[in-house]
Amino acid sequence: MDFFPVLLSLLPLLILALVFRWVRQIKKNSETQVEQNKQIISLLQQMEYKD
Repeated sequence: MDFFPVLLSLLPLLILALVFRWVRQIKKNSETQVEQNKQIISLLQQMEYKD
């Protein structure tokens, strides 16, 4: 029965690790999206200048 208290004490660390991983993924995806938006804007400006 000593396993259960150890599991409960490690649970907050596991949750914290998952939250940090989730935040890191969101940051990475946001940076990728910003780059894609810059490329889209550049392409739209090129199309505008051709007309």
